[in-house]
Amino acid sequence: MPMTITVTRNVSARIRGFLASSMLEVGPGVYSAPRLSAAVRDRVWQVLEDWFIVEGDASIVMIWADPRMPGAQNMRVLGLPRIDIVEIDGILLARR
Repeated sequence: MPMTITVTRNVSARIRGFLASSMLEVGPGVYSAPRLSAAVRDRVWQVLEDWFIVEGDASIVMIWADPRMPGAQNMRVLGLPRIDIVEIDGILLARR
């Protein structure tokens, strides 16, 4: 169960409250969970995807350790500007 970090920008109080109920808010819009299982992480992300439809100019990024991925981390992104994560020579890079 790896550490999971979620960073939000311009999200509604509903999303902030939901994340605060399942993760520790360590700073404005930054949430941390030291031992979030993959199943719980997937469920949290599913709720965020479902609720994100009504968000305006907002974004959510979730990051966690994943030894199977290049750079040993994985991420999911909702919102604009959309960020594509690409692997180049074993290094993860963000492409807008």
